[in-house]
Amino acid sequence: MSELDKVRTQAALGEEDFDAYRLIAEGKEPPAGYDVTRLVSLRLVDPAPYTPGGYIAHDPRGAAQSLTAGILGNLQHLVLQASQIPALERLAEHYDPHRLYGGPGSEYLVDATQMNARLGEVGAAAGSEFCAIQPSEPGDRDPEILRLGVARTRAALKRGVTVRSIYHRSAVEHGQTCEYIEAMVADGAEVRASALPGPRMVLIDKRHLFIDNHVIEGSEGNSGWHVFDRAAVMWARSVFDLFWNHATRWTDLRRTAQAGPLTERQWRILRELDSGYSAKQVGPSIGLSRRAVDKELAAIRNALGCSTLYQVMAWYGRADKPL
Repeated sequence: MSELDKVRTQAALGEEDFDAYRLIAEGKEPPAGYDVTRLVSLRLVDPAPYTPGGYIAHDPRGAAQSLTAGILGNLQHLVLQASQIPALERLAEHYDPHRLYGGPGSEYLVDATQMNARLGEVGAAAGSEFCAIQPSEPGDRDPEILRLGVARTRAALKRGVTVRSIYHRSAVEHGQTCEYIEAMVADGAEVRASALPGPRMVLIDKRHLFIDNHVIEGSEGNSGWHVFDRAAVMWARSVFDLFWNHATRWTDLRRTAQAGPLTERQWRILRELDSGYSAKQVGPSIGLSRRAVDKELAAIRNALGCSTLYQVMAWYGRADKPL
């Protein structure tokens, strides 16, 4: 049977079909030229076994019951097939880890409004970590935006999310930004500072990456991309770790800023300690008494807010040292 014939047999019965069935039920022949295929397929009529070219009619209620039974059987089969869909989709968790693909890709966000809205939406759902690099020198910002930033950070920290941010070193001298960072640190965020010209980015849960636009020419300056390709996101995560490991802890930077520069003699003592000399050996090597060295070390600890020499040397390892 052709596809056209199938369509004809499945279509609703029309007046000519009713007329043909009525004639056959009365023991007469169907109208000349009428195709009885549809009536036969519905089990409404069958060829008469002893009358060539003749047909006998069947009870249409039986045909209706037969059709209903067939439909119910098909529905049951479809329901069984549909019940397999959740199980098949669940198997993806075993398939995906072994495939080398990154995901659907990325989406262009045309302006700051879209970027901030998407960042707020994804950040509010963060479950494990929130990492950000703000490499440019800070400027005054809308206090309401800063307030919202502090609120989002606190909400994330309360959910157990690890928050790590890298700012430009000049942030320690910018009152508004410094106050904002101090609030985040007080709530449990980790903050470091760097003078390196890094890329501006935000990473959330190792699944979402927000970066500046480097694709669309002539676009708004605050446009950017929401990237969710797995390979790209994890590459950016490694870049973040690289900058993080070479940045100075915010608390150490604040100590230096509050204490002011150490004296040349104090820097020299720290250089000698860093070279492997003990506090006892430093004096003779630079022409100072042990008492003078101890006095200078006490002054350094007091200036940096450190209680031990170990903390001082940890600070020294990360500090910007004079030439």
